[in-house]
Amino acid sequence: MTKHDEIHPGAKPIVYVREAPRESLPSELQEAPGPLYALHDAEGNRLALAHDRDVAFALARRNDLSPLSVH
Repeated sequence: MTKHDEIHPGAKPIVYVREAPRESLPSELQEAPGPLYALHDAEGNRLALAHDRDVAFALARRNDLSPLSVH
């Protein structure tokens, strides 16, 4: 249970969406064309990668998460 869950019981968990720095990606993805977007939980754990920002937001919503953009 996160602090968010304690403050907002029943609310969808928040995930943060940001462009993934190339050096943080697995080696097989570091040369992928275009930006990749990472979804992170409140503790900073990367949950998923998406090839497009809109896809990242859709992926979060589809999994009952509330996405927020982080720069």
